Amino acid sequence: MPRSHSQPYAISDLRDQPGFCPTIADRVWRAWWQGAGHPLEHVADHMQEMLYEGALPFGLVAHEGATYLGSALIISCDLEERPQYAPWVAAVWVDADHRRRGIGKALVRRAAEATFDLGHDVAYLCALPEKRSFYEAFGWRRLEEDVGPHGLTVLTFSRGV
Repeated sequence: MPRSHSQPYAISDLRDQPGFCPTIADRVWRAWWQGAGHPLEHVADHMQEMLYEGALPFGLVAHEGATYLGSALIISCDLEERPQYAPWVAAVWVDADHRRRGIGKALVRRAAEATFDLGHDVAYLCALPEKRSFYEAFGWRRLEEDVGPHGLTVLTFSRGV
């Protein structure tokens, strides 16, 4: 059966799909924390916080049924050098086999909209310089460049964009 192009996948609040927590913890750990020597268990424990009722933190997961496609987290702070900015869209990930389908863009857009639903007018995101054009292509704007030890770019997305 061919895939429907109008609704090829769902994006769900992780609190409604907690079974994806171990997969998301694995992806976040491999992408950002494994090389820094952090144990997977610490990331997995932190992922459990995404399941608590309340405003922040929480996660979004893109999936086709039980198949994980990608995820994004919405957290209070993603860049210790910039604690004055909040909230952040963080840990955006789409599995390699599912890239170039618009999933990353949809996750990031939905995450920003979720921050607006919480009463914020601006969402923040940090990216390596080579990744910033991905976000700028759909409306994120540079706020700062070369922040912190990794030379990150801080981007913003405002309500109504």
